[in-house]
Amino acid sequence: MDFVLLVSRLQFAMTAFFHFIFVPLTLGLSTLSAIMLTLYYVTGKEIYKNMTKFWAKLFAINFALGVATGLVHEFEFGMNWSVYSRFVGDIFGAPLAIEGLLAFFMESTFIGVFLFGWDKVPKGVHLLAAWLSSIGSNLSALWILIANGWMQHPVGAKVTETLAGKRAELTDWWAVVFNPVADVKFWHTATAGMILSAVFVLAVSAYHLLRKQNVEFFKKSAYIALVFGLIASAGEVIIGDIHAYEVAKTQPTKLAAGEALWDTKKGANLLIFAWADEEAKKNIIEIPLPVPGLLSFLATHDFNGELKGAKDLQKQFENTFGAGNYIPPVNFSFLSFHLMVYLGFFFVALFLIGLIKYKNLENSKGYLKLALYSLPLPYIACWLGWAYAEVGRQPWIVYPLTDDHGKILMSEIGLKTAEAVSPLTNVEVVITYVVFAITFTALAIADFYLLAKFATKGPEKEAELY
Repeated sequence: MDFVLLVSRLQFAMTAFFHFIFVPLTLGLSTLSAIMLTLYYVTGKEIYKNMTKFWAKLFAINFALGVATGLVHEFEFGMNWSVYSRFVGDIFGAPLAIEGLLAFFMESTFIGVFLFGWDKVPKGVHLLAAWLSSIGSNLSALWILIANGWMQHPVGAKVTETLAGKRAELTDWWAVVFNPVADVKFWHTATAGMILSAVFVLAVSAYHLLRKQNVEFFKKSAYIALVFGLIASAGEVIIGDIHAYEVAKTQPTKLAAGEALWDTKKGANLLIFAWADEEAKKNIIEIPLPVPGLLSFLATHDFNGELKGAKDLQKQFENTFGAGNYIPPVNFSFLSFHLMVYLGFFFVALFLIGLIKYKNLENSKGYLKLALYSLPLPYIACWLGWAYAEVGRQPWIVYPLTDDHGKILMSEIGLKTAEAVSPLTNVEVVITYVVFAITFTALAIADFYLLAKFATKGPEKEAELY
């Protein structure tokens, strides 16, 4: 692989992963804080007021440090992916502008009222600000994912040839906004943020409950997290299934790689684990789930449905696009996808067991330790999901448009990642990589340090900050 392309891809992966340290916690914790404030204004109980202040402070720290990592992406598109930026500029401009001018502006404005409006604005306005900051956070994610969804399934556009090369132009704005791939991707991501924030609140609560600190405060916090997390994680199982169904229709090579499916099959079995010899195009290890045709059912809603294997898809793509490798890395795609799914089911069990044990939660040391040590897992699940979404799309940065059966409708709109990179020198691309790596590492360390510092202090210090 070309050095500039390799480093540019590593740089994008690095910045995306760092950015996703901050985003899901912001999405979910904003909603949890708004729920706690609602409980305070409905019940009048001081414990919910203190709870809102404590968790909202952690949300604010994470939000402030995360903003910088998001802004870098837009610069990165221009620096490392200038060909891609020219190609998608007409499509990406509108959703990114709406995200910046409406959603982010709304989120930032109302976060200020929410955090510092205590006893300064009417209760109704204060509560409205809390919910609008949560809605703004999630709307911000929606517009970003509409842009990303277009890369996965480029609807509502045509391709024209210009002196600078081919360019995608918008033909149907509403098709882009209501792109089914983008919409389900948003719900998948938003729900993942809710799960992560629920595990975060549960883990911090477990830390204090293990030390018998502020037992009532953290037991109630844990209860809210357990209910919120169980609803979100159960919903994620359903949304994840819908998402996988959309992938099967629109990105057949991603499905084939994610399921290690080499040969076209009717009634394909779901594999619990697989390891492939990618050179030989076959699996060395296969452990199927003992439910015949389950993969076909999940992908087509028919236990005898036909799924195209990677070998036939390779031939189909070669016939359309010429020689090349059109199958994403199979082992990487399979493991990232399946580990994410397994973690999703683990979170359902974690929240469910927590609710069963809730009455004596403060004395359930084994469960509290499990909850505490589970904190990194939702971060890992989010990273695995994005790794599968982006690596599983390769070699395309914009996947060719298909119909609902995976048949290619617009071959010309597909843009390969290797064709999208900027004409940089090796020195230039290394300099930006190192600068971003240092900056993002510093931001992540600052985030974890401040979150750990204030989370372990507990709620007694709230008066110092408001």
